[in-house]
Amino acid sequence: MITNKDLAYYLALPYPILLVPSDEEEGGWLGKVPDLPGCITFGETKEEALAMIEDARVGWITHCFEQGNPIPEPQKQKV
Repeated sequence: MITNKDLAYYLALPYPILLVPSDEEEGGWLGKVPDLPGCITFGETKEEALAMIEDARVGWITHCFEQGNPIPEPQKQKV
């Protein structure tokens, strides 16, 4: 079965975000979307890292969609 999922579909998916403190020397926070390979960013504060990873997520999905590359959907989280 072939479905035509548009860009809005992928952008609306609830991708989990991983936010972790950077090493103690540099400080700051790393943001990552584990389901999107290479979608990672850095921010000086949690708020900055969250904003930047959201921007990175949108850019990652948009680029893949425009190039016709597969976009993985979020994996089901184990409880």
